[in-house]
Amino acid sequence: MPRPPLDGLIDDLYYLAGAPPYARLMLPPSPSALLIVNLGAPFRIRAGAEIETAEYADGCVVTMPTRAFEFGYPPRTRSVGVHFKPWGLAPFLPMPAAELCDRPVTVEQVWGRPAIAELRERLAAADKPHEMLTLLEEELLRRLCETAGLGLVRHTSSVIAATGGAVAIGDLSEAAGVSSTHLARRFKDLVGVTPKRLARTHRFTATVFAIDPAGPVDWSELAGGAGYFDQAHFGHEFRAFTGLTPTRYIEVRRRFLREHPGHVLDSWPLPAD
Repeated sequence: MPRPPLDGLIDDLYYLAGAPPYARLMLPPSPSALLIVNLGAPFRIRAGAEIETAEYADGCVVTMPTRAFEFGYPPRTRSVGVHFKPWGLAPFLPMPAAELCDRPVTVEQVWGRPAIAELRERLAAADKPHEMLTLLEEELLRRLCETAGLGLVRHTSSVIAATGGAVAIGDLSEAAGVSSTHLARRFKDLVGVTPKRLARTHRFTATVFAIDPAGPVDWSELAGGAGYFDQAHFGHEFRAFTGLTPTRYIEVRRRFLREHPGHVLDSWPLPAD
């Protein structure tokens, strides 16, 4: 767990090394942002079917996505990274989060070449993963900036998360004492998306995590329990978030569990091969 005040911005810091389970992994949207500092060979990201695949050598910065991303890995990978809360990346960005929505950028584009080159050098020289994560944490503490509207967005996002996305957005702005337009603008600046989009993402991820891929799935019951209008609405959301039908999603998830049981990545990314 990161130390305060980072604990209010970050879910976890991680170290990843070795052979990836698949050369290509599809990452469905989730209510989080991501920073990766790459220490191995370049990796690739395709942010949507109609977008060209781009290569990332020093790492990448990803604000909360609205579509599935495809990550392409080298045979051996090595990196450290941060899973941010939806608003958590904002105090480290020199631009509004909306400018990066579904547009992953290199760390150099955000922090500059000298800074990321020095950080990568120090990380590569570190002996152990714990030491590397401490270095990354110290870099984040050093870069932490005051961010206008962060308290409002953080509180409202927490309400959305606590309800699993099942909350009326109009009620949120009223409770916060601001207009819905002001709230939406702050969310676009700090999260990259509107409160409504964040709520949709929370509802989808909560529903997916409630699925036990090892057993039979009652899709109608699942859709109703999650508050979707009907199974067709649920299926539409599934395709919008993953590009897959619910049935195909389960097939791919089961393939991962079958081929790599107990793998650290087996709860969310999916094989794209």
